Formats: sequence, C-alpha cells, structure tokens
Amino acid sequence: MASDSSEYVIGGVKVLFPCKPYPSQLAMMNSIIRGLNHGQHCLLESPTGSGKSLALLCSTLGWQQAQAGKCVCVSVRKQKYPGVFTCNLLWVSAPSAETPRGRRKSVASQLSERLQVSLPSSPEEDEDFQPLGKRFRSSEHKVVLLMAFSDLQHKHAFDLGYGTKQLQTNLDMSEPCSHCPCASAKDGVKDKDGKKKIPKIFFGTRTHKQITQIAHELKRTAYSSVQMTILSSRKHTCVHSDVVPHFNRNELCKELLEDKEGRSCRYYHGVKKMGTQHLLQSVHGLCGAWDVEDLVSLGRRLRSCAYYAARELMQGASIIFCPYNYLLDPMIRENMDIDLTGQILVLDEAHNIEDCARECASFTVDNNTLQMSKEELDGLIKLNIRCSDHEPLRGFCCMLLNLICESQALLSERGYESSCKVWSGTEILQIFHGFGIIPDTFSNLKKHLTAVLEKEERAGVVDGKELMKTVPTISSATATFFKSIFMVLDFLFRDNCRFAEDYRVALQQSYAWVNRVPPDVPDANGFFVRPHPTHRKSARVKTEVQMLSFWCLNPAVAFSDLSRSVHSIVLTSGTLSPMGSFSSELEVKFTNQLEANHVINKSQVWVGTVGSGPSGRKLQATFQQAETFAFQDEVGDLLLQVCQVIAKGVLCFLPSYKMLDKLRDRWLSTGLWMKLERHKTVITEPRGGGKGDFDELLQMYYEAVKYSEGMTGALLFAVCRGKVSEGLDFTDDNARAVVTIGIPFPNFKDLQVELKMKYNNQHCKSRGLLSGNRWYEIQAYRALNQALGRCIRHRKDWGALILVDDRYRNNPNKYITGLSKWVRQLVQHHNTFSGAVQSLVAFCQEQQKVQVDLADSQIQTKALASCEKLPEAEEDTSSNLKAEQKEGILSSVQCFKTKILIKRISFHIDLMFGKERYRKINLNAASGSRRGGSNGKNGVMFCPHSAIML
Repeated sequence: MASDSSEYVIGGVKVLFPCKPYPSQLAMMNSIIRGLNHGQHCLLESPTGSGKSLALLCSTLGWQQAQAGKCVCVSVRKQKYPGVFTCNLLWVSAPSAETPRGRRKSVASQLSERLQVSLPSSPEEDEDFQPLGKRFRSSEHKVVLLMAFSDLQHKHAFDLGYGTKQLQTNLDMSEPCSHCPCASAKDGVKDKDGKKKIPKIFFGTRTHKQITQIAHELKRTAYSSVQMTILSSRKHTCVHSDVVPHFNRNELCKELLEDKEGRSCRYYHGVKKMGTQHLLQSVHGLCGAWDVEDLVSLGRRLRSCAYYAARELMQGASIIFCPYNYLLDPMIRENMDIDLTGQILVLDEAHNIEDCARECASFTVDNNTLQMSKEELDGLIKLNIRCSDHEPLRGFCCMLLNLICESQALLSERGYESSCKVWSGTEILQIFHGFGIIPDTFSNLKKHLTAVLEKEERAGVVDGKELMKTVPTISSATATFFKSIFMVLDFLFRDNCRFAEDYRVALQQSYAWVNRVPPDVPDANGFFVRPHPTHRKSARVKTEVQMLSFWCLNPAVAFSDLSRSVHSIVLTSGTLSPMGSFSSELEVKFTNQLEANHVINKSQVWVGTVGSGPSGRKLQATFQQAETFAFQDEVGDLLLQVCQVIAKGVLCFLPSYKMLDKLRDRWLSTGLWMKLERHKTVITEPRGGGKGDFDELLQMYYEAVKYSEGMTGALLFAVCRGKVSEGLDFTDDNARAVVTIGIPFPNFKDLQVELKMKYNNQHCKSRGLLSGNRWYEIQAYRALNQALGRCIRHRKDWGALILVDDRYRNNPNKYITGLSKWVRQLVQHHNTFSGAVQSLVAFCQEQQKVQVDLADSQIQTKALASCEKLPEAEEDTSSNLKAEQKEGILSSVQCFKTKILIKRISFHIDLMFGKERYRKINLNAASGSRRGGSNGKNGVMFCPHSAIML
C-alpha cells in the first residue's frame, strides 16, 4: 500500500496518504500536526463523508513515526559524540545525484533522508503547509546538516555524501535547542532508563461498530502494519463456549478466573499464544490492520482468550482503539490498566463527549441494590470472614439506607406518582460528615474495600486431609457498587472538596410495574402445592422504586484528569457545531479549531426548510401543537408526498419516541399508514430490544431499498439521539432524503436537565459557561446535525435535507446558526409546500440524470475493455452467464417481496388481535396455505374482523 501512497510534508512531518487529499483533509492534518508539535489540543469539525478518519490516522501515525525517527537520530549522535549536550542544525537544499545501482547508501545519507521530513525548509517558514508552490519539498533535494557543539569549542560539519560544500555556521550556543530532533514542545514521558518514550495514540470512538469502520480505513493506508490493538468488552471478544450464550458474561468470566467450583478458564491460560505483537504478526500472520472479528477468530483457532490478549497487546502497541468511555471513565481506565500520561488522545464522533464525561463521574443506585449488598455483607460477617473489613462496608450501606429512609418526609411532589429531594454536593458532604464519613474515614473505607477484594487461601482440614481453601469474597455486583460510589466520593473529597459544588444528589421516588411470581400459599391443611413451572404465571405488581443519584453537572470533573496529563487531545466529529461550548464545559483550551467545508459540490445536496404542509397549515412541532390531530394529519400528508417524489430510501427523524408512537397510532386509524406502505416499506426504530432485533430491521430496510423499483423503496422512522442517528452508514440510495420533524430539544421536565440548566445559570459569569437556555438549545442542534449527517456519506453521494418546522424561517438567526457550517451555507426557506416540492422534484431529476449519464459512461468503458479482451468464441458463454445472473437477481427480488408481504400481514394481525393470540399463525406464502379461512381465487385472507388483500 505504501507504493500507492502519496507523500506530503505538513508542518515538518512526512505524511503518507493513500489518495489525493481533499482540501478539508489537508486543513485537518495541518491542524493536528501543529497541535502535536506544540503539545496543544485540537477541536476539529469535518462533515461526514469528507474523509476525516483517514486524515486522523495518517496525520497522527505520521507524526508518531517522525518522533521515532528523531529518537533514533539522537541516539546515534550521542553514541558518536558522548560529550555533546547541546546542538543546533542548519539546513539547506542541495541537488542530489541518483544513487548508483548496486551502491549502498551511507548511514549518514539514510539518516538525512529520515530526518528531512521532520524539518522545515527554513527557520523563518511557518510550520503550516504552504501554498502549492512551496508546500511540499521535492524528493530531488536532499538536506545538509551541520551541528555546532559548544563544549568542543569548534564546529563539526557532516558531509552527507551529496558532493556539496561543507558550510560553516555561527549559532548562538546559549539559546535552547529548538530546531533539532531532540527538541519538543513538551518534555514527554521517559521510561525507566531515562529515554524519551514515543507517545502512544489512544483512538476512541463512540461504538464498537465505528471501530470496525476505522480499522477498515487503516487497512487502506501505508501505516496498516502498525502495531495495534483493540480494547472491547467481553460481549464482543469472549470465545468460551460456556460463557458466550449468556447475557451476564462479565460475571461468568470472573467466576471462571476465580476458579470457583473447581472450574477454570482454559482460554485465559492460552493468552500467551497471541499476547505479543511479535506472535500476532510474525507467527500468526496478522500483519496488516485487523478487526475485533479477526482477533476473535484467531482466539477460537488457538483456544486463546481474545479479551485478555487485546489487553496484553496494548503494551507493545503504537495505536490503541477503543470506545471513548474506556478513556473517560476512571473505573474502566483502572480496570483496563490504561495510563494516558504523555499519550495522544483522539476522540472521534466527540459531539456527545460532554454528556459522556458527566455520566462517567456520576452514579445511581436503587434501594434494592443497597439492601442486597447489605445482606451479602451480613452473611459474610456471620461466617466470621474478614469481619474487620466487612463491618465498615456494611455500616456504609446502612448509612445510605438510613439516608433514604429519613428523607421520605422531605420528598416534594414532582409529577404523577413521582417525588424527589435534591441536595447540593456541599450539603451531602455535611450529611456524610454527620454519619462520620470524612476524608480520613473515607480513605480507610477504600483500604477495607481493597482488602475484601484480595484473593486469599486458608489451610483447612477436610476428611482428615489438610487442604487449601479459597476465602469467599463479595459478588461482582456488590464490588461494582462500592467501586462506583467510592469513585464519586473520591471526586467529592478531592483537592479539599474542590468539585463539591459540581454535584447534585437526588433522591427520587416513583412506581413501576414489575413481573413477579406470587409466593407459595399453604392450603387449608397446611400443605404447599406448587404448580408445574410451565404453569406458574407471573403477576404484574405495582412496586415503589427509590433511586439515589449522584449527578455530576460539570464534564470538566472527569475530563480534568486527562487534560492535565496527556500530550495532546484531538476532538473531532462531523457535528460539533456550535463549537463554543466545548472549551467552557470541558475547561480545556483548544488552541487549534477548524470548521472544514464539505467535499461535495453545492449541486449535490438540497437543503430546505418547510414551514407548512400540503393544505397550507403552519407546522411548529411544539409540545402543544404536536398533540393535535390537525398537526399529525398535516405531517402525514407531507411525508406521503415526499415519498411519492423521492425514490429509494427516506429517513424521517422525530424528536422523541412519544411523538413517534402518537403519529403511528393516528395514521393507522386514519389509513395514512397504509397509503405510505403502498409507496414504501415502512419500518420504525424500536425503543428498546436486543441488538439482533435492531440489526434485522436495519437489514430489512437495506434490502427493501436494494430491490425496489421505480419510485418505491423504504421509509425508516427514527428518533434523534437514537440508534439510527448515531454512526450508522446510509450511503447512496439508502438515504436519498432525510426529513426532520421539529427541533429535538431535551425533555424540559427531566430533573437532570433542569438541574444542569440551573447550574449553568449559576456559574455562567464566574466560569464562563453558557447560560442554561443556550446550553439547552445547543443540545438540540447537536442532535439535529447528527441526524442530518446520515445523508451525504462520500464525495459522489447526493441527497435532500428537509427541515420541517416554521421556526427556521421565522427566526433564522436563532435556529439556523446552530446548524453545521456546510448545511448552514445551503439552507433555502420555502414559503409554500408546493414550491418546495417543485424544487425538490427538479433537484432529484437533475441528480438522477447525472447518475444515469455516469453509469452509461462506465458501462461503455467496461464494454469496450471487455470487447478487446474476450475472444468471439466466448460470446455465447458470456450471454448465457448474464442471463443466469439476471434470472438469479429476479428470483432474489421476488423472494424479498414475499418476505416483506409476510411481515406486513403479521404486523396488521398483531395490531388487530395482539401477538399472544396469533403468534403461532403460520403464514407460508410460498406454499399458498391460509389459516382463518381463505379464498384461493382472489387471494384474500379473511380474519374475524377484516380482510387483508394479498
């Protein structure tokens, strides 16, 4: 791949790029390298589809590689001149002669070429990349290096073998070394031998799926053979056959490692088979960039644990990929042995980084968990197991239970069957002080927790034989509770309670319906008669739930550990706008900021606001209007017409699941849902459910788009901040239009949102935070920008962005300025819906014409090439093969249409009769069988209350 890469010198660093970079990629790499050179932090917005992943990888790995070259240079120089302690470099460009064939380059020549890419062409030049005439240095010029050493009292000039005249320099030796490879903006981290360590790159993304996409991009680069690892959960990497089928893999894995019940994990003992970079690359052949699935497959083949192997590989890795909560959460960092001191921190898709940082420093526990932990400690104390350590921890649980019990009278009504009490961080510390929890006693509690978690074996006599027996320890659930609550208390007590005012502690009481099996009741004779387990029915019981939440309202609390210790932080996303809040919220100075333009032409995207529906009714998706049938019907008619003029895939994003449910119920009752299904396969994003169910629905959407004909396709209803809006790829036909209904403001009545707004209003002047209202609006814009970014995924993609709400046109200064730069520049306001549809139809026709012309050109090119290569004798075989392929495609289309039909019938049966009653109905369209009565002539399936036309 290296041979296919182009070489660029940006900021004095050689960067190998697999293709010709876009201007936005060059600007992004320049900002990153400038930040890395000076140990600064970067905040970079680059639209989705503009190649930001490649720019991130190539610039950071190129800089890291240059640092490795500098360390080699310094090492060689020190070996040759052990008395040297300061140096300066002078460089000039000189023409070089071609190295004769068969003649090996000198060591100095090779060293010069290695250093050339890391030095600017002159001391006066800026480190940024220059205009085209000066940006990149030609490979026809070499570098002459001259070193001056003050302690030798004379100058050594090195002839690097280019036949150039040695030059003398007059350099002030009293000035610090700033231009040579040993210079650095930050001193960096040194290893045990005192040598400067090359910073590792920790590359964090939001999800595991995005890591897969990043690994695929790394394979395209010249750096694909870099030593790497991917940290992920046991859910993605466990290969143990006894653990994989279960949902509680963490607990089962820990039990096996603790060797409980005489069992042990054989895969864990095989980690050494692939626990080093040398074994992985040289022995097992995983030389290029790999994905989690590659490591898991290798682990199965070698009977080795991929989870712990990935952690072992971190020691020798140059770049580590992981979800970014692994880097933000102090508990996960501790468990995974992640040390970020002096390292490079890259956080992709960082638009949610503020929320994630607050969540990492927060914790919520319910009264049931507290009670179970207390009872578990009671049992251990009764067995006389480590009583001196368990008793203080049990006392802590009792203290929290007493706090919940004594605060019942302080609860204030907040809504229907819900109440709460809120304390500030300072107030809760005073309460803890009353219970005897102060910094000194808290330190003792942490020591007790460490002691009870340690494994211990004691000698015992069983059947006259002396055996070593493992001392029981607390369960993983109880251990997690104590670690989490102690992590929060550590923040509260840190630096003389510095972060106390950044916390709010809330006790919330509500009611929930849970399924419970009724207890056994004796009969008149006192006997217990328990029915067979298959006949025991659980009853839904209304249960009181009490939650004690420790909420961090300042993301800088968790982020402060990182910003002070790392070499550089690079935050990037396609939807960072508005960017002003990051510095104030995270309390980090982002010296290098960038809002890059998109790589597409303006003609490839249609961006318009629509403030009224087909009947002319104004549309504002406020809470009051969204509840009316008139609004719901108008939105339905608008979507129907959009589906009639937009072929293939259409995404519709709504502010909440509540609105999605209301619209669906209304349209089913009015028949509009059926009208939508005549034009598109309609799919809705599930509120919950497992990953498998969601992936199945997503695959159904992709197939409906792939096999659609004419103006048909698929319509996917999704929710802003949901699964569909984050990180999923809807390229080309999968999203020819994105429709957003309303503005996705957070729930104003949510207690945590309310407290955050009050907190910002309280500290906006003293800390430079955004006001509560401004913070509230920015949360909506970020969610909206993320949804809009699902459409354009690469340079040749095209699509329409339809923003449905009258507020965009009435107050553009307020509602348009929050959009991403590339969207903001293209927005057009349409006074009427008919005018918007006409413009939209013209745009689609123009793009489809361009697409057809491009496809015809490609077909003609391929046809000419194939005619030149294929002999005439193979024409019949080729035509037969094409006919067979066409027949196979038609068969696949017909099969998919049948599957969609069955899904629609099942959906309507579920709506009419409920899943429990008709879940066993077998609709086998292929065999033509019908249940509930059928008429084979017209293909009508009769149900008790309606007929569904097949």
